[in-house]
Amino acid sequence: MTETHTPTDAQSLEEKRKLARRTVLAAGSVAVTAVGVGSAFAASDGTAAEQSTEAAAASASEGACYTLTSELVEGPYYIDADKLRQDVTEDQEGIPLFLTLKVIDADTCKPLRNAAVDIWHCNASGIYSGYEEMGSGGGGGGTPPTDAPTATPTDLPSGPPPGGGGGHQEPTDDTRYLRGTWHTDRHGHVAFKTVFPGWYQGRCVHIHVKVHVDGEWTDAGYEGGHTCHTGQLFFDEKSVLLSAEVEPYASNTTTRVTLDEDTIYPDNGHAGGLLYLRYDRHHIARGVHAQLTLGVEPDDTNNG
Repeated sequence: MTETHTPTDAQSLEEKRKLARRTVLAAGSVAVTAVGVGSAFAASDGTAAEQSTEAAAASASEGACYTLTSELVEGPYYIDADKLRQDVTEDQEGIPLFLTLKVIDADTCKPLRNAAVDIWHCNASGIYSGYEEMGSGGGGGGTPPTDAPTATPTDLPSGPPPGGGGGHQEPTDDTRYLRGTWHTDRHGHVAFKTVFPGWYQGRCVHIHVKVHVDGEWTDAGYEGGHTCHTGQLFFDEKSVLLSAEVEPYASNTTTRVTLDEDTIYPDNGHAGGLLYLRYDRHHIARGVHAQLTLGVEPDDTNNG
């Protein structure tokens, strides 16, 4: 239901600004958008189809305006955009995940066209590409990722994780699975094909995301501009429990942190990155469709 309200002369500018950012959840548009995601990855060779997410965009509600999406930590395993692609799966096993994001200006509610969106996440065993020597929280034979907090939120260090520039560590290898960058279309949509993430010590299941604007697309990648949003995308407990019954997730022996236990998830629903999900609860292994609108401030810099 769309809520309408007419500002009075007595309202302050700040109140009007908040009004412009109010959350309007169009229940029908979520399901319709998610259905359209799969069509963007219908290529028989398993790679992402070259067409953009026009099918999803045509079905989605352009009138939905969301609150500013929470800024969260980058984590130590970010690698600058060097894989311009929609299908980031490579040879990784797991439940197919079709992810569609819509990026809008949180002030004007207009879609951001041609923004660069990065995603990266661990595989079913809790391992990040580029950092395989780090292993995972269990069974990986290495040190757990350092964005996995081991203390209560009040005891967490205030500084960035070790690793130098931007707070991320230098890669230990040349693998780049489950990482990719693609541009938003004229409706602000961008779609990726990946696999449902696994988990590692100290963290719930999540996907990292960045949004870059004002840069230039070149043969070498996306250059210049600035990062206006750094966040994380989260999965509800029901979907994670179902995924844990499917191989290779079922072989991940790491103790899993739930969404409620996670010390990074801001506990504010979709504004905090909680994804809308569609799947067959009896056959989740067939695939999951995930969708979310990211409300960002394009003039701000948020490197995480």
